[in-house]
Parts: sequence; C-alpha cells; structure tokens
Amino acid sequence: MLVGFDSSDDAAVYRVTNDLAIVQTVDFFPPMVDDPFVFGQVAAANALSDIYAMGAVPSIAMNLLCFPSCLPVSAVGEILAGGYEKVKEAGAVIAGGHTIEDPEPKYGLCVTGFIHPEKILTNSGCRQGDVLVLTKALGSGILSTAAMAGLLDQTEYRRMVELMTALNAGAGNAMTRVGANACTDVTGFGLLGHAYEMAKGSGVTIEMKARSVPMDPKALELAKEGIIPAGAYRNREYIQGDAQIMQTVPLELSDVMCDPQTSGGLLISLPEEKAPKLLSQLELVTGEARVVGRVLPFAGKSLIVTE
Repeated sequence: MLVGFDSSDDAAVYRVTNDLAIVQTVDFFPPMVDDPFVFGQVAAANALSDIYAMGAVPSIAMNLLCFPSCLPVSAVGEILAGGYEKVKEAGAVIAGGHTIEDPEPKYGLCVTGFIHPEKILTNSGCRQGDVLVLTKALGSGILSTAAMAGLLDQTEYRRMVELMTALNAGAGNAMTRVGANACTDVTGFGLLGHAYEMAKGSGVTIEMKARSVPMDPKALELAKEGIIPAGAYRNREYIQGDAQIMQTVPLELSDVMCDPQTSGGLLISLPEEKAPKLLSQLELVTGEARVVGRVLPFAGKSLIVTE
C-alpha cells in the first residue's frame, strides 16, 4: 500500500507492479439540488475529483445509490443518467454498482484509476518555496444553502450548478504536464481545512492571501449577509489552534474560505517558477485559477491567513 487511511489523502493507492498502481476512492452524499439529473452529475464529478487530485486518470466507476420507496423510478433513472454523463465525459466507464432502499436518497461512485507509482501526488508533498494554485472559485456551499432558501435567481443557480458539475480533468491534466509537488481537491473541509491538512502533513507553514482567492461574487455577497452553512463554522473550529487568521482579513472572506465545497477545485502546490506555465494552461480550462498562497518553513502555526 503506497497511500492508505493513515493520511488525509483523497484516495488510496496500491502498487500492483513496479510500473502500475491502482488509485481507489469512494464518495456519495444526499442531494443538494432538487433536479435529480443535476444531483447525479454533481455527485459523480465530486467522486471523480479524488482521482484527479492524486495525479491519476479515472478508468472504472461503480454506482452507489440509496433511494426511498416513494421516489419515482424516473427520478432514480435521472440520477443515474446524470452520473453516467459525467463518467463518460471523464473517459471512464460505469461497470455496475449497488442500490439499497433508504429513507433519504444518496448517490455517488466508487472510482478506480491507474498511475505509475512514481507519479503519485499526495497532499503532504509541499516544499518550501512552492506556491499554491486554486483552480475553481469558492462558494458552492453558501450558494447551495441560499438555493434551498430560494435566494438565488436563475442565473445565479446556473452558475452554482456549473461550479459543482465542472470536472477537474483539465486542471489535473495541466498539473501533471507542468509538474507539481502536492495536490488535494477542495471539498467538505473548505479551502482552509484542506490547506491546513496539506501544511500539517508536509511539516510546513502555508500562508494564504485572502484577497487572491477566487470567490463567486454572489457567494461573497451572501457571506456578508451572514448566510453561511453550518459546515463553515465546523471547518473554522477544525483549524482553530493551529491556524492564525489576521485581524485585517474581513470576516466574509474567511467565511468563504471555510465554506464546505461540493466538487470544488484542485489546490496545487508547485515550484514558483512553474506557476506561470500552469496558470497559462489553466486559463484555457477554467479561467478562474489563481495563485492563492505560498509554502514557508514551519513558523509555529501550520496555516496563516493574511489579507
């Protein structure tokens, strides 16, 4: 076993031969949108992201579906169709899966990818002097919370869906071409939670610059109004004690940085001299990628957030 459950990595990695390793992950959750097809897309994109974060390419996926008996068969079909579309877009195949009856619908995937053992990226490979690049704008958790309360118009809702359904395939490919030292995908622990885990695992201090972080404008507006999911507060508590958020950082910015993301972007640590080439390639993929921080020698705290 090259990467297992003893770390906070995105997937497990098992060496098969000297030239081949299997990357394995599983992820599923309840709906965050009303449209079953979109729910299937989001859940699949989220599960596939773990493979990209390890520097690998997804090949095989298996459905995991829980559904109540009162759910129409057509809705079940739409969920599976949404997942199938994203798996197909990723160039992978769905090879079956498993369903059970459950009071609350849940959907996701068990995904397998392949990689050369020497090309694996973990979240603990940050090196002093690296910079950190984030490939997607933050805010999907706040937007989802607002959507459930009917606070988004159609344009804002579509933007939320675009954020959550966009695959990290292009970003992952660019990262492996350019060469990175570490990577993780930004999901439930928020940007600061995942950056903290990278820093802790690497034995360094990561400095994040709040105003450099790409954020959805509507999510930032909602954060100023105090519309924050409960998970953001838990994420802030998670890093408390080993993180320092400077008093000059506006509360709404740090709230968005703690926002639990669904199918968020990749957080990539790479040598500073490689960053311009990566950003140039990411411009063709997302248009939102930014340098958001840097890796420093350990300075007493694993995470420092400046304005």
